[in-house]
Amino acid sequence: MAKRGKKYRAAAEQIEAGKIYEVDGAIELVKKTATAKFDETIEMHVRLGVDPKYNDQQVRGAVVLPNGTGKSKRVLVFAKGEKVQDAEQAGADYVGSDDLVEKIKGGWFDFDVAIATPDMMGVVGRLGKLLGPRGLMPNPKLGTVTPDLPKAIAEQKAGKIEYRTDKAGNIHCPIGKASFEDAKLKENYQTLLDTLIRVKPAAAKGQYVKAITLSATMGPGVPVVLP
Repeated sequence: MAKRGKKYRAAAEQIEAGKIYEVDGAIELVKKTATAKFDETIEMHVRLGVDPKYNDQQVRGAVVLPNGTGKSKRVLVFAKGEKVQDAEQAGADYVGSDDLVEKIKGGWFDFDVAIATPDMMGVVGRLGKLLGPRGLMPNPKLGTVTPDLPKAIAEQKAGKIEYRTDKAGNIHCPIGKASFEDAKLKENYQTLLDTLIRVKPAAAKGQYVKAITLSATMGPGVPVVLP
């Protein structure tokens, strides 16, 4: 196990062993333990009572956080014809088709999210092995394959995040920055939690939300009281 630094150990000492904090106290504490020189991301980790190896128990989707994440996303759009102008006017950082495909094949990944119009998926499909493992492949379920480019781009710029269970049934998502006001972090936290509860798979049995933890990028986890 890697040895923790002095700052991490000092932060961990502020968390009372065995205590589970109300969300307001957890947010206050996790901000207090964010002592890095940069504006740390506040992350929400949720352990769900699902078994992701079964398709009907996978939890995956996207949600727009009301206060954003504090990070400006670089949006790439695969489009052609009049849709190119729509994407550019909506604020896309990169717009193209075959030219972008070749650029990505050459090892360029200087973007955070990829959006495509439905008619471009035949072209984009050639990048499946490159975009898929990086979580960048456009997906209609996530709203990133759509004819409505202005809406999709606006949502990404406003703070749309994707959530997906890992192999152990955990969700890991950013909900803001340490510089955010407590109320804004709480609103983002509640929006994500409400969304996860709403999309509970019908096949999930027993306790659904099993644990919630908040942490800063470089800080220890703070357990939160379950809803």
